[in-house]
Amino acid sequence: MWIIMSNKRDYYEILGIEKKASKEEIKKAFHKLAHKFHPDKKEGDADKFKEVSEAYSVLSDDKKRAEYDSYGRVFGGGGAPGGTGAGGFGGFGQGGGFDFSQFAEAFNQGGAGFDMGDIFGDIFAGQAGGTRVRRGRDISIDLEISFKDSIFGIKRSVLLAKTGTCEACQGSGAKMGTEMMTCTHCNGQGKVHETTNSFFGTITMQSVCRHCKGMGKVPKEKCETCRGEGVYKKQEEIDITVPAGIEGNEMIRLTGMGEAVSGGNPGDLYVKVHIQPDARFKKDGPNLTTELSVKLTDALLGTSYKLQTLDGEEDIDIPTGVSHGEMLKVKGRGVPQRGGKRGDMYVRVKILFPHKLSKAAKSLVEKLKEEGI
Repeated sequence: MWIIMSNKRDYYEILGIEKKASKEEIKKAFHKLAHKFHPDKKEGDADKFKEVSEAYSVLSDDKKRAEYDSYGRVFGGGGAPGGTGAGGFGGFGQGGGFDFSQFAEAFNQGGAGFDMGDIFGDIFAGQAGGTRVRRGRDISIDLEISFKDSIFGIKRSVLLAKTGTCEACQGSGAKMGTEMMTCTHCNGQGKVHETTNSFFGTITMQSVCRHCKGMGKVPKEKCETCRGEGVYKKQEEIDITVPAGIEGNEMIRLTGMGEAVSGGNPGDLYVKVHIQPDARFKKDGPNLTTELSVKLTDALLGTSYKLQTLDGEEDIDIPTGVSHGEMLKVKGRGVPQRGGKRGDMYVRVKILFPHKLSKAAKSLVEKLKEEGI
């Protein structure tokens, strides 16, 4: 009996490799595509996944590859599991029980030894005795703060409308003081086995019982506030601590502050921080920079000026003969650092030159010119 594997497209083309590709190149190409099209992934594609699997099962086996290269097809005598000449893939979608060991063995032919659990771990988690734990949705919000608050840090509170844990029953779904009974859906095990038909065949998975939320018991009387769900939609005030020195568009993650879910773990809250610009100050690592306008005479003779910092007004000495664009340092008035230290503030001097001079002023400047100043 001659059995022909489907050959809708060239196997080398399916894997995106050349006909002279080595076994290692074939393995890498399959590994990449299997991850990409894995049906359990968000962007997965069951048909393409099956296609690359079929291509790999042939090209990873020396004998099958030689037959394919010579005749454009693979021949076999039905001795392999599933009754095909393709290394046992006849079980796909056939309605029979799926034997993962046979599937993994077929893919490990020809030295393809990479971890199949990498690709199939999510689908077969139930077969390994694990139980999928439900998880609530993550929430993402935007928070705008002032430049000063980004430097020193701040605590802010936001009001969110989200699914949260019921305070009345502490998430149990039971009316206070009510009797707890064995769940009839899982017989008190807290877990149920569900059978799913897929292109692999019949897959049995283990999951948390949604009726008792994995506890194995259900209340005789349900909580009136959440109607036995343990969670409900409500407004919740969330405290957010913005650390000192945060950068614009940085994300703060608050673990467990996302949407709550019945019988599972809550999601996380992600806060994207936006910083309002300040015309007076700029951040440069641990330091701050600003500008100070100084009159020409003060620059020549030196004096003291009032400087606006994020800590308030401070006196700064303008040295005699300071240059236009020169940087003056004010220690300890920059960004707070770990250990209690702070960066510095650098002040760029901007000398104000007069647009017009009176006769007396012009005469004085000419005298300075005569002296070579």
